[in-house]
Amino acid sequence: MKNKISVCIITKNEAHNLEICLERLAKYDYEIVVIDTGSTDGSVELAKKYTDKVFDFVWVDDFSAARNYAIEKATNEYILMIDTDEFVDDIDTKLLDKLISENPENVGRMHRKNFYQSDGKEMTSNEYVNRLFPKSLFHYTGRIHEQITMIVDGEYKTYIAPVFTTHVGYKGDSDDRAKKADRNLRLLLIELEENPDDPYILYQIGKAYFYEQKYKEAIPYLEHAMELPLDLSLEYVSNIVITYGYCLIYTERTEDAMMLSALMDDFGENADYLFVMGLIYMYNAMFEQAIESFLKATTINKCTVEGVNSYAAFYNVGVILECLEDKANAMLYYRKCGEYEPAKEGIARILGV
Repeated sequence: MKNKISVCIITKNEAHNLEICLERLAKYDYEIVVIDTGSTDGSVELAKKYTDKVFDFVWVDDFSAARNYAIEKATNEYILMIDTDEFVDDIDTKLLDKLISENPENVGRMHRKNFYQSDGKEMTSNEYVNRLFPKSLFHYTGRIHEQITMIVDGEYKTYIAPVFTTHVGYKGDSDDRAKKADRNLRLLLIELEENPDDPYILYQIGKAYFYEQKYKEAIPYLEHAMELPLDLSLEYVSNIVITYGYCLIYTERTEDAMMLSALMDDFGENADYLFVMGLIYMYNAMFEQAIESFLKATTINKCTVEGVNSYAAFYNVGVILECLEDKANAMLYYRKCGEYEPAKEGIARILGV
């Protein structure tokens, strides 16, 4: 049986992204609901080319309110929430219908590939985000970085939905990014005033500064989060530790970052943690431990930041060995990196070409 799905989008003044988003969705037989929160760039007229379900919503500094309004306007039971700057690459519609039928009261997790800059470098990360759910059981809560929660309090399970997207929100025009970041931080700080010891809000503030490459500003919020009781089973908790590690590295506090080695028992099977620990060991001239950490990362299949369990880890091992004058083995690890440009430069350097 085919499950009826409504794709819900809230938008404001992102006509360029909105057009790409809607073009990607147009080939799927899904209802599309667009909620505009005050665009002046022609977004409303553009959206009407793709759907007759376009509605205005007066912005009240609350993303959950806007998302819940979109859910109200959807005519189907199952909601797939997509942001304007998320472009669908593929949806396995048959498998998705099957999984919804098998998980009628659970939440589907969409795959999202993020593009961003970190320490001046273009980076890519992968994550799963909760986005697909039955509207009779779920709604959104939280002013920003809102979460899907049950209408009637309770626990729910999740499953991986075969929905693959590319997220470009951290790329693009620096002025637009700065405006979004300022808006998000303002709302997050309001949330923090109401919930000063909420580790998730603290993490989101730290992450917002991190993506703006304001690492010094991120550190106090991440530190506060790490001082609180944390549920290590939650995915964002490991991200607090990893983001904090990068911030300490990028602010040249590598000796302070050594404290994170005490968490090896908790996160020693996490490739992203092992990679950042490899960097911390490397910057503290603990080369044997660094190589061990990088190589262990390559044995783990799952990672968030692309390359930390493969070419980026092998590359750093090569760099260490080259610095130690073990050029033969450095070459071996550089060659494991495939087409990774810094590794190719390392090979050329050793060969003297």
